[in-house]
Amino acid sequence: MVVDDSADLVDTVAQYLGDNGFEVEPATSGRYALRRLEDAGCDVVLTDLRMPDMDGLDLLEAIQKVDARLPVVIMTAFGNVESAVDAMRRGAYDYVTKPFKMATVRHLLERAGNERRVKGQHRQLQTMGLVGQSAALGELKALIQRVANAPSSVLILGETGTGKELVARAIHLESDRRDSSFVSVNCAALPETLLDSALFGHGRGAFPGATEARRGLFVEADGGTLLLDEVGDLPLALQAKFLHVLQRGEIRPLGSEEALKVDVRCVASSQRDLRALVKEGRFREDLYFRLNVLPMRVVPLRERREDVPLLVDYFLGIRAERTLGPPRTLTREALALLDAYAWPGNVRELENLVERLVVTSPSPEIGADAVRAALAPVAPIDPIEVLVSARLTLAELEDRYTEAVLRRERGSKAKAATILGIDTTTLYRRDKRRA
Repeated sequence: MVVDDSADLVDTVAQYLGDNGFEVEPATSGRYALRRLEDAGCDVVLTDLRMPDMDGLDLLEAIQKVDARLPVVIMTAFGNVESAVDAMRRGAYDYVTKPFKMATVRHLLERAGNERRVKGQHRQLQTMGLVGQSAALGELKALIQRVANAPSSVLILGETGTGKELVARAIHLESDRRDSSFVSVNCAALPETLLDSALFGHGRGAFPGATEARRGLFVEADGGTLLLDEVGDLPLALQAKFLHVLQRGEIRPLGSEEALKVDVRCVASSQRDLRALVKEGRFREDLYFRLNVLPMRVVPLRERREDVPLLVDYFLGIRAERTLGPPRTLTREALALLDAYAWPGNVRELENLVERLVVTSPSPEIGADAVRAALAPVAPIDPIEVLVSARLTLAELEDRYTEAVLRRERGSKAKAATILGIDTTTLYRRDKRRA
């Protein structure tokens, strides 16, 4: 939304922003802007500071009552910079002084909008545990909500790094157990004796070194949710004890004759094929059927590539919040490289890659060369897939290839024309078109 009592300025800014991909709501008064915001809302507001009916500070205060997270950018004359700074103290996102360059305003609004989107995704992560807008992820979120309060056990299946624990946390947060504990244990990380003690607890003197009694994780999760991550690695003896908990709702700590009642929602996850483990005699069939009542599959990242840009924005935003640094972005070519990559490590690998890019790339805008260097030790990238993923038109592709050849030949049009297989007249015509 663009707000100024000068209709000419509003029209000029709106026209420029509209030509650059924005949807613009013009307003020539603060009161009209406020009514439109209450009716329809927007992603960012650009408003003048001095207006007759409602000045920018009053509008800022009113906007904060409607949507406290809505970024507001103040326009002001050079002599009123002190007032603009005061507006920032009151919660304005930033300010620009008139006269300003349109490109400066556009970049500022893009940054404000991106930060709003990233923060929205962060809130979504806290409530649902997942970031993305793909159909596969939408189906998973809908399933999470359906099973959240079901009494049956849930089995979450998926490759490593897909976010199985996030799904388990989302189930917990969507359930009526959200105010109680969420406890997770990796069944592959502990030997059998320690895992037995960790899950079910032990009494004093239950085994050598047990000088004190210990509450198990089932007791810690009482009233809440317990995730058994990589349940396929649970030893057979503990599988029997786990099945008993599912059937009877009680545990027996090591070295104790007394059974304890627990009220725990059990969620299990695995990247392994549990049916194959059953056939091999390494996983109890009765436990498998007990767990597989509500199976959920978390799709790998390569099956929801449209979520890659959103995840990149989210991880960049988290990094910026953590370091209090400026927000970073990736160029379209850099995102195309990520889109063409197979992601064997899934979302976890993408998160680590973004961290590496932020640390190793000094520029605020991370380009394709930085991504290529970061991915080089991992796997080759198909250049044809990159071109397709970049969604360039033939004219754009022709222009970029021509520019690359000219750079390589240090601006020599004669040499470039020979490599391109065209005459110099055609090359000059392309240069004029690009200009």
